[in-house]
Amino acid sequence: MTATVPAPDTRALHLPAGSAAAGDYALEVTPESAGWAHSGLRVLELAPGGRHTLATGEDEVLVVPLSGGLRVSCDGQDLELTGRPDVFAGPTDFAYLPREATAELASEHGGRFALCSARARRRLPVRYGPAAGVPVELRGAGACSRQVNNFATAGVFEADAIIACEVVTPGGNWSSYPPHKHDETSDVESELEEVYYFEVAPGPQGQPGLAYHRVYGTPERPIDVLAEVRDRDVVLVPHGWHGPSIAAPGHDLYYLNVMAGPGPERAWRIVDDPEHAWVRESWAQQDVDPRLPLHSPARAATPPPARPEQNGATRP
Repeated sequence: MTATVPAPDTRALHLPAGSAAAGDYALEVTPESAGWAHSGLRVLELAPGGRHTLATGEDEVLVVPLSGGLRVSCDGQDLELTGRPDVFAGPTDFAYLPREATAELASEHGGRFALCSARARRRLPVRYGPAAGVPVELRGAGACSRQVNNFATAGVFEADAIIACEVVTPGGNWSSYPPHKHDETSDVESELEEVYYFEVAPGPQGQPGLAYHRVYGTPERPIDVLAEVRDRDVVLVPHGWHGPSIAAPGHDLYYLNVMAGPGPERAWRIVDDPEHAWVRESWAQQDVDPRLPLHSPARAATPPPARPEQNGATRP
């Protein structure tokens, strides 16, 4: 008789807002706390005039304003990040910090900032990423339409290991669909751990919103998550098929993806669940949701490709 492989504890994979706070951070996900080896994410909240000292250690770090702006000082450089009012206001500028560095973060007016991280082998220079240089793409069609801000994907921004992007999904739409995975190394797939950090737009009178996110595995590598996610929740994807991310009607959905893995090649290759892959073919007969680009500068928007791919990833 074949032994049943137990699925990971889903309570450790869905982190409700505030449940993973630590020290100065409203959210802290490290490789150690996630039970994996490469990807991490912290969210730093600074009051007006607030300051924070960040030691990167073994990690390269992307400083991404979620709301507000700040100054980043590292390796003799001072980078002024204009930031944005909120994650639905379009792409933001950002900063890249190398491993084995100490950075001073200071915000005159305060704000909330994502510190995306990955274990790095090379030490690259400090750099500034302008908002105007972020490729914004419209992916999918119909009810699967979404907007992808590919600010630090492979081939867009140089890094040692980290891959990061933002996805904005209008209320009522399905994102991260069809379900896909990237947990093996092959010609068509990359092995990558992934963090999903969510923000959910409130209703017209400030009513809190919600969304749903799915992760599931195979008999050999089971995993089973169906999470009702709220504003500032996190879902960890160590392996398995993931998607859809479903935005409730009336509540636009944002998520930040942070990925890294063990392979020497920094690449984001995915495979679709074959039971759902057919949906891509249906997009050719549908229009992109006219609500997109969602609050994004028109100059940054690009038309969807003839055969839309999944969130900027490559697939066979």
